[in-house]
Amino acid sequence: MYNPQTNDEFWAEEVPLGLWGGEHISLEVTERGASVEYDCAHGTIDVKIVLDRRGRFNVPGTHVEERGGPVRENERLNSYPVRFTGRISGKKMSLTVTRSDTKKIIGSFTLVHGQEPLLVKCR
Repeated sequence: MYNPQTNDEFWAEEVPLGLWGGEHISLEVTERGASVEYDCAHGTIDVKIVLDRRGRFNVPGTHVEERGGPVRENERLNSYPVRFTGRISGKKMSLTVTRSDTKKIIGSFTLVHGQEPLLVKCR
């Protein structure tokens, strides 16, 4: 594939579709991006996730904080842009989620393709 931003060829392989699970995280990869569930948050990746030659990726997304208890009508949850960066080796993925505005790391996770996530949702 050709990358017009850098004027060179690059390797592009898509992240395997389906469920990636780990402790405190679930990632459902689709052809168009992914949905993310954490214990007390959720998010989206709205672009196709492709890997470079080293199996790495770096894509934008959104992170939405949740809280326990009922959500009031018209209540707005905290939402902000994030970067999802990671690497895949075999069936394992290392993933770091970082706020785009403050560069604060939200979390680092290890996921396995096809594994059920271990989530404890806020109540």
